[in-house]
Amino acid sequence: MGQYVAPIRDMQFVLHEFLKVEDELKALPDYSEVDADIINQVLEEGGKFTAGVLFPLNHSGDREGCKHDAATHTVTTPKGFKEAYKQYVEGGWAALACDPEYGGQGLPVVLNNSFYEMLNSANQAWTMYPGLSHGAYECLKEHGTDEQKKTYLPKLVSGEWTGTMCLTEPHCGTDLGMLRSKAIPQDDGSWKITGNKIFISAGEHDMSENILHLVLARVPDAPEGSKGISLFLVPKYLPKEDGSVGERNPITCGAIEEKMGIHGNSTCQMNLDGAKGWIIGQPNKGLNAMFVFMNAARLGVGMQSLGLTEVAYQNAVIYAKDRIQMRSLTGPKNPEQPADPIIVHADVRRMLLTGRAYAEGARAFTSYVALQIDRELHHPDEDVRKEAADEVALLTPIVKAFITDNAWIATSEAMQVFGGHGYIAEWGMEQYVRDARINLIYEGTNTIQSLDLLGRKILGDNGAKLRKFGEKIKSFVEENGLDENLSEFITPLGELGDKVTKLTMEIGMKAFQNADEVGAAAVPYLRVVGHLVYSYFFAQMAKIALEKQDSSDTFYKAKLATARFYFARLQPETATLIRQARSGSANLMALDADLF
Repeated sequence: MGQYVAPIRDMQFVLHEFLKVEDELKALPDYSEVDADIINQVLEEGGKFTAGVLFPLNHSGDREGCKHDAATHTVTTPKGFKEAYKQYVEGGWAALACDPEYGGQGLPVVLNNSFYEMLNSANQAWTMYPGLSHGAYECLKEHGTDEQKKTYLPKLVSGEWTGTMCLTEPHCGTDLGMLRSKAIPQDDGSWKITGNKIFISAGEHDMSENILHLVLARVPDAPEGSKGISLFLVPKYLPKEDGSVGERNPITCGAIEEKMGIHGNSTCQMNLDGAKGWIIGQPNKGLNAMFVFMNAARLGVGMQSLGLTEVAYQNAVIYAKDRIQMRSLTGPKNPEQPADPIIVHADVRRMLLTGRAYAEGARAFTSYVALQIDRELHHPDEDVRKEAADEVALLTPIVKAFITDNAWIATSEAMQVFGGHGYIAEWGMEQYVRDARINLIYEGTNTIQSLDLLGRKILGDNGAKLRKFGEKIKSFVEENGLDENLSEFITPLGELGDKVTKLTMEIGMKAFQNADEVGAAAVPYLRVVGHLVYSYFFAQMAKIALEKQDSSDTFYKAKLATARFYFARLQPETATLIRQARSGSANLMALDADLF
């Protein structure tokens, strides 16, 4: 079913030439010995594992799906998934970016990020099993007790045990303040937890010997709403003192959801019938602790969509070069054949370049954010850590929403390249579209991300975080504004920066009078800011490519062409988006609900 080759050359460009990660990591004591050779070796081996082991299971896993046994409450994953996970664990991949104190390899997030792009391109549904485990690791590492860390982190790091996040309930999705699951304290310091959770990815499976569920519930006399939520660690099997699995805990899978995509991942309805758990952090402070996991998941969903964009683009290119249909409008390009390959047609190239640009923009963006996470967690200077944390907070909703929006566009365009074969299952393209569409919804819908960006991250601090990021853009524009060779990139970047500043102020003023103005503007506003970020990164990458375009490496010629396409064809949608954002809430709220 098609093919996948890890885009290692572009990853190396982003890491070594654009971000200069080797120099950046030298400033972080924990990573000072991580050099280009180590990075390249991990990328090469990661590419072999993902293309050779995981990609062949993607289509078959989608067709087979997961099987639920109602009598035993067990879930069987598709053929080959369990064996692939064994290879993943044995290869040490689960431990790549984890703390050596718990058995990890201690490599930076920015490198792990590139590996996760490969995983998601090769098999998103499979990748969700270990991907969620890493979020559970981060949450426990930051908020767990010493005993919890000692007991559970080595097992998560090794990959022997996996993790989940149990938030959603049948009557509440994003509005977690409505959840009803209850936790009753026990004499031994544990809690007895009862409730029902839905949409729990990887909630039950046969790939690891134990599953650690991070569950939100209410303790007795908890305040109403989100201020009364606590977080609990609820293992599938209670661990023995020697670290092995013991008694089965009454947290079970009642059913698995029938979904439009990611069929290879078990999306479970989980029932807690007095399950034994231990509180993580303080009572009624669970949402704060869970945000570590939730933010990791939001960044992870962005990586899922980058992965899908890349693999869909790759296969569309192969097809476009091979499929012959009609003649080029400027005369035959393949006269010895009855028709030309469809890649000669202008609109086919538009579709392909859309996927290519959105993949390359997302790769630069997510790698940049991952590097900021490394700086936030490991830089010795507190001011640098704070600045990096602010940037990560600002950019996280954009990673989740903008990249997933773009993947829906890019995978749809890639499927279109195949024509009628695009929606035929055997070619695999329709699976990428189905999987990509899900990513706009879960881990906080893209509307929720847009409200978070505009309402909390920008207006919530009077634009302070956005101004700091804007200063970086302004400095780059001022440093390169007189370079005529760069004007096709610098001019639209500078103009968009000014427009974002004005648009933000205008929405902020309207919001003082009517809070609905934020909701009405949020979604187009996020896409405008997303394009500002991509414009900034594409301009920087174009500068590098211009300096090296005359080299024998044609990579730079292609990079420059992609940047030009982005600025000419994709970035201009900001004009429409700005008009939408400025149009206000009246055209949305004037119609009475009963007239819909």
